[in-house]
Amino acid sequence: MRTAALVACLCAMALGLGACGEKKEPVRVVPPAVAGSAEEAGGMDALVKEAKKEGTLHTTTLLRHWANYGGLMDGFEKKYGIKIVNSNPFGSSQQELDDIKKNRGKANAPDVLDLGDAFAQAAARQGLLAPYRVADWDRIAVNQKDANGAWFNSYGGYVSIGCDNNRVAVCPVSFADLLKPEYRGMVALNGNPTTAGSAFAGVYAAALANGGSFDDIQPGIDFFAKLNDVGNYNRGNPNPEAIVRGETPISIEWDFLNLRHIDELRGTDVLWKVSIPFDGSFSQYYAQAINKYAPHPAAARLWQEYLASTHGQNLRLTGYARPVLMDVMAKDGTLDKDKASRLPTVEGGPPTFPSDAQLNQALRVVRENWDAAVNG
Repeated sequence: MRTAALVACLCAMALGLGACGEKKEPVRVVPPAVAGSAEEAGGMDALVKEAKKEGTLHTTTLLRHWANYGGLMDGFEKKYGIKIVNSNPFGSSQQELDDIKKNRGKANAPDVLDLGDAFAQAAARQGLLAPYRVADWDRIAVNQKDANGAWFNSYGGYVSIGCDNNRVAVCPVSFADLLKPEYRGMVALNGNPTTAGSAFAGVYAAALANGGSFDDIQPGIDFFAKLNDVGNYNRGNPNPEAIVRGETPISIEWDFLNLRHIDELRGTDVLWKVSIPFDGSFSQYYAQAINKYAPHPAAARLWQEYLASTHGQNLRLTGYARPVLMDVMAKDGTLDKDKASRLPTVEGGPPTFPSDAQLNQALRVVRENWDAAVNG
């Protein structure tokens, strides 16, 4: 009997189960406000229970058409019976950070954030975020999450050019095309690059198309200065209503927004076409994070779990956004292949991404130089 027990013990150790008689250290259960995982909150059932008690989740700057946030918010409310209150839907990443600072300690403060990576990193450096690792944390690529758990990327896309082919005879397919005289007053950028992640990405893509690099975004600023000088830069907001009115016939924005316009504008006089510029292919993802002082901490953590789940990731595809777990889900068979097949192909190899340092440096350069170069 003693021999059999010894063999069993050695087998357990070989399988990484620990030494004989060794007990796994139990995870200390803490309140949701400081829980770094669902396990620390007492498990998913306990987290759901606490979130339902709170009954509300405060979000901010989430447009329903943006990466299918409408479907995600509706699905979360239906599944858990938790009401979502979404403020400032047309706001920017910087405004999200401003909001959690000025509303700290208030009941209406945002619980969760959706940020461009440069803004997520800034928020982490300022100590504004609550570290939390979702159940699928280990499946998210290292370069798509914060090493300390402050944020993780959920979805992304490529900078693209959208165009109303009924108002524009020949639609542009590159940044070089956008400088042509026939596009006078037509080329809109989605937001201000000093505060909005989508517009910032547009400047980065323009830099790559004009001799710049992840280390040098200045050529992108110079491009938009030139676009302004030749009279092609349009400062309108390229939303569906403006497109229908003919105010913004060409738009530089994420492909998941431009592709969504095709659905939104069906039945109108607009013939919207989308291309990813071959001379400036740039991809980036958006980060999810929790306000360190969230008034509904359990609901905030449950929202993160929902977004990172297979169901939540596939819902991103409904809005033409690329889920961060797309490759992993394709391998394990959980990816919605029909929806994934609608995404446009991109020339070249797999996307590369700027490092944290490169992003932060690029954002600093844009903030220091954009207004003088383009609006001066």
